Amino acid sequence: MTGLRYVYAVCHPFGTPLQAQLSGVAGDPPRTLIHHGLVAVVSHVPEADFSEEPLRAHLEDLDWLSATARAHQGVIDALTTVTTPLPLRLGTVFRDDSGVRMMIEAREEDFRRTLDRLEGKVEWGVKVYAETDPEASTGPPPAEPAKAASGRDYLRRRRMQTRAREDMWQQAETFATRLHERLSAYAADSRLHAPQNAVLSGAAGRNVLNAAYLVPRSDSEEFVELVDRTKDDASGMRVELTGPWAAYSFAEAEGTAETAEAGKAGEAGRAEEAQRAGRAAGPAEPSAGSAEEGT
Repeated sequence: MTGLRYVYAVCHPFGTPLQAQLSGVAGDPPRTLIHHGLVAVVSHVPEADFSEEPLRAHLEDLDWLSATARAHQGVIDALTTVTTPLPLRLGTVFRDDSGVRMMIEAREEDFRRTLDRLEGKVEWGVKVYAETDPEASTGPPPAEPAKAASGRDYLRRRRMQTRAREDMWQQAETFATRLHERLSAYAADSRLHAPQNAVLSGAAGRNVLNAAYLVPRSDSEEFVELVDRTKDDASGMRVELTGPWAAYSFAEAEGTAETAEAGKAGEAGRAEEAQRAGRAAGPAEPSAGSAEEGT
């Protein structure tokens, strides 16, 4: 099959084959390309969809992005069962195999250093939501006062509403801060991401903690139990645990996946949201960018 080369991840060599029926982006099965002792996992994608201009147009289409992200994530999930992958950005594309080899050579030192740091570890995501909206719980403000006595009552109720909102968010933030400190002390590393946008995530409640934790695979069961125990202390909160994932949030080599979730906009932001959606919906949730076409 001809076409561009879509690159999912870079890994150390691994002996276990990928699933025979695994399908990648655009339906093409992934394969390995070995260069300088590193393995790039690639597949063929059509130039009509993944060259610079068509891909830029596709980045405006969230349905297309979500489907692509799910296929991308399916390959990453399969890799995570057999090795420690260093996932590349959603939409990392090169003209041909020689472009992939040039990319490996240009970033070889960073790839090796990052792969060594991540070896044997996985990423767990923890989110905390304040389930009660203080605006709703305090009710609408009273009607405008008709006389002085009702005016004083109106102001008193407004102060009570404001105090209730402040107390609720303070409790939520205190709980989230303590939980993050506790989990960070257990994990090998951690990342705090910006709270998720409720419109984009569709999750109920207000997101007060959105964090990722790098945990040795051998310690993952204890980490999950630790998170589960905290849920008993989370009155009015919802604690969500996702994973284990490839270490997206800790893949800090140039050209790799997300190093932060805050402040993204435009094409990269839309693709990043789609890739997080792909992680959440993958068979097994920190990112994406526009195409990177080799010559």
